[in-house]
Amino acid sequence: MEQKELKSLLQQVADGSLSVEQAMLRIKLSPYTDIGFAKLDDHRAVRQGIAEVIYGAGKTPEQIRDIAAVLLDRGQKLVLITRMSEEAAELTGKTLPLKYHQLGKIGIIGEMPVPDGAGNIVVATGGTSDMPVAEEAAITAEALGNPVVRLYDVGVAGLHRLLSHAEELMIAKVIIAIAGMEGALASVIGGLSDVPVIAVPTSIGYGASFGGLSALLSMLNSCASGVSVVNIDNGFGAGYLASMINHLGDKA
Repeated sequence: MEQKELKSLLQQVADGSLSVEQAMLRIKLSPYTDIGFAKLDDHRAVRQGIAEVIYGAGKTPEQIRDIAAVLLDRGQKLVLITRMSEEAAELTGKTLPLKYHQLGKIGIIGEMPVPDGAGNIVVATGGTSDMPVAEEAAITAEALGNPVVRLYDVGVAGLHRLLSHAEELMIAKVIIAIAGMEGALASVIGGLSDVPVIAVPTSIGYGASFGGLSALLSMLNSCASGVSVVNIDNGFGAGYLASMINHLGDKA
């Protein structure tokens, strides 16, 4: 049950079209579904406004397929699967209407929502090599109801590429800055914009980048105000957080 459905249910009780007992029965459904190898959080959408997402890494293709099927059976309208392998996508797609985004390793079952966020989320990358993480962030944000603008390969090695997109940066509501190497892109964007910047360090770079640690530390030590940082290669976390920021007006 999602928050909108719960509000509708309470409204029906208030206007008398649904009895208290009927409403209680629908709400009293188990807060989770135990399928043996996993306990699926049916009430997460009520608590957080966003239904459970399947993290595909470390799960077998069969587990991913079965979890997705149960979530759909329990009424979840859209199932998002991150870090999904091609093998898992092939198996799941045999029985469920899966759309697989190979670059971002994301699977989606169900219709993408009509965007209802306050404005655009800009996803910018330092280089083309950062695009897999960027697509994970962008598709996550889109699946959560946000319009997304992609600005790829606009890193500081050619700053004019970024500056040519100044208008997109200025009108954005949230910006996700994704970069490896030394991770300078987040600081530059933070110094150009007046909206929250979510920095994502990637594991792209030569040996001394230490698998993204160099970019992570650079972003954490950014001198630009308004920059927050998620974990290395965590495009999903950035897209999720950006969506929460972009929907804050819903709580007003």
